[in-house]
Amino acid sequence: MTTRHGGQILVDQLKAQGVRRVFSVPGESFLAALDGLHESGIENIVCRHEGGAAMMAEAHAKLTGEPGVAFVTRGPGATNASSGIHVAKQDSTPLVLFVGQIDNRHRDREAFQEVNYREFFKPLAKWAAEIDQTERLPEYISRAFHLARSGRPGPVVLALPENMLSARADVPDIRPVAPSPPSVCGEQIGAVIEMLCKAERPLVIAGGSVWSTATAEGLAGFAERFGLPVCVTFRRMDRIDNRHPNYAGDLAVGMNPKLAGRLREADCLLVLGARLGDIATGSYELVDPAAPGKTIIHIHPDPDELGRVFRPDLGLAAPAVDVIARLSRREAPDRPDWSAWTKAARADYEAWITPRETPGAVKLEQVICQLSENLPENAIITNGAGNYAAFLHRYLRARAFPGHLAPTSGSMGYGFPAAIAAKLEHPDRPVICMAGDGCFQMTLNEMSTARQYGANVVVIVCNNGQYGTIRMHQEKTYPGRVSGTQMFNPDYAAFARAYGGHGVRVERTEDFLTALEEALSAGCPAVIELMLDPDALSPGLTVAQAQALALG
Repeated sequence: MTTRHGGQILVDQLKAQGVRRVFSVPGESFLAALDGLHESGIENIVCRHEGGAAMMAEAHAKLTGEPGVAFVTRGPGATNASSGIHVAKQDSTPLVLFVGQIDNRHRDREAFQEVNYREFFKPLAKWAAEIDQTERLPEYISRAFHLARSGRPGPVVLALPENMLSARADVPDIRPVAPSPPSVCGEQIGAVIEMLCKAERPLVIAGGSVWSTATAEGLAGFAERFGLPVCVTFRRMDRIDNRHPNYAGDLAVGMNPKLAGRLREADCLLVLGARLGDIATGSYELVDPAAPGKTIIHIHPDPDELGRVFRPDLGLAAPAVDVIARLSRREAPDRPDWSAWTKAARADYEAWITPRETPGAVKLEQVICQLSENLPENAIITNGAGNYAAFLHRYLRARAFPGHLAPTSGSMGYGFPAAIAAKLEHPDRPVICMAGDGCFQMTLNEMSTARQYGANVVVIVCNNGQYGTIRMHQEKTYPGRVSGTQMFNPDYAAFARAYGGHGVRVERTEDFLTALEEALSAGCPAVIELMLDPDALSPGLTVAQAQALALG
């Protein structure tokens, strides 16, 4: 008999699934898996925090369309990683998290770092299980990869008792998930086009997960051929090149009021991949599920999503990439002339991204516009959450996929780990992370990971000395009573240099482009610290204006 220990069986199964890279924080609970990774050919990116590891795996999956893989240890390792699992759940990202677990013979004794992972991850993951038989490792791993990718993609968690990993078994590997043929037929695409062409004021809404460069190009071609306006959902800006004349903006937090009005006025929505949630619909006020007042054509990979909130007039349970590939090859039939509607939507967008001046010597709106105008065509931008991101979403003209990575879940700290994952996957592309001072401090320890693996990203830290989003809401609700939102900051440029990176502080808008050029050519991770005026709460709101709103 040819036996292998469980860690080797696990890693051989990952190789069978085509896994090239995993992200981890080591723990004694999965030593056998670490042994299996040794000389496996799978790159193991060792991170500094489990949340960072899970977010890197999630970003890797967004970029590749394949499940991201992370390894963490039991107890606090798993609970730390749960932040990344939440991102993967809300962002519909395929991910498999392996958690080291106590010896299963000690279960239910509250052993050291014992957690019931089935219960803990149940509301966060598509499936959470614990493997107690070494010979069933291939079966469980195969199921995990199928589930992570099927329907609406998402995260799966497998707990690995340490004695199960160290035990030996003679068991064959299971072949990888079989490729799925395109899931739509000509008749279905014909039905979509027929219903769409009855509209006078149609609007395409693109979003969802598992995208590709070809899909972004196909969407642009379809929109151009049919003369349709295209908008995207929150933090899915790279579903189409934002410079394309048919792009109309994003249905985001603080969306363009003109776009909100257009969404309300549209008589047909072609929803490609998105769930059409509360942010995209303005808390369901712009489009009311009870009485939408418009035709809805909904394309989503999960049949259970169709009709869950909005009743579609036509629903296709299919990946958006398949549908867009078919739509992009169709010629436009006789239809209403939508050119004026589409040009007006584009004009509204261009007016919206015209910079509106904010206080301070460093004007973030100008910085983002300069970034948009000067970035190379293949640049990737990442961000986490915070009011700095409102400037980014408003003024950035994202390139087509993979031009932008951000968490639809609104997770702070995401941008920096995502940037590292992006640079590891695309070392030839410039990768820029936009982060607030609060956002960056949540995961800046991953600078060590970036240095160790040569992920030479550029981080632009928007330093206003506060948790800006909460300060904004605070001033609107309790004006002048600042509580719990002020922040002490380090010297971020010095922080970068302490890790052997490049660091510079920018105190005037006119110095930004020089700083950006130096950072991109530094040959090491770089930090550009922008010294912002804390009075600039958002692209259109100062502290005084927020207080005035509160006081009526």
